[in-house]
Amino acid sequence: MGILLAFAPFIGFAIIDRFAGSTEGLVVGALISIGLIVRDVMTAGRSPKILEIGTATLFCALVLYALFGTPTWSVIGVRLCVDTGLLGVVLISMAIGRPFTLQYAREQVPAEYQATPEFLRTNYVITGVWALAFAVMVAAELALLYMPNVPHRLGILAIVAALVGAVKFTGWYPDHIGQKA
Repeated sequence: MGILLAFAPFIGFAIIDRFAGSTEGLVVGALISIGLIVRDVMTAGRSPKILEIGTATLFCALVLYALFGTPTWSVIGVRLCVDTGLLGVVLISMAIGRPFTLQYAREQVPAEYQATPEFLRTNYVITGVWALAFAVMVAAELALLYMPNVPHRLGILAIVAALVGAVKFTGWYPDHIGQKA
């Protein structure tokens, strides 16, 4: 559940972006992401996560740009910036040897399993699937932005399928690995 809650800023952004505007959506995303960090700091046994810190940084930077940079971006353009930033956070977490799912998994998996190579490998696989999902989202948004012939529904379908696939895989894969062991 923790990993899904980490995506609340993006959900908040998407909802507000749709109904009130991109800048407002970015502000909501920033506030939610800051709220998640505050929750982790204030709760015993929790600490801010790479994804939450990256998300807060991303949304705050985009809010500042939206307020002071006078951008002329479309709704898809803003979403492209958000999803590209999210993909970047996920890829960086893997590159530094700390896949973003690792922190969430450590809150749920007994300590004796956390030191195993399988635990780390499992988290790299799950994080890789999320990176793939975000890459699909970025590709779909690029297609919608630069290829006007692409039906809007097709882009939205690709985005939804990527997210649903990543969520389902995240729930399925650890159980699958556990059954194999």
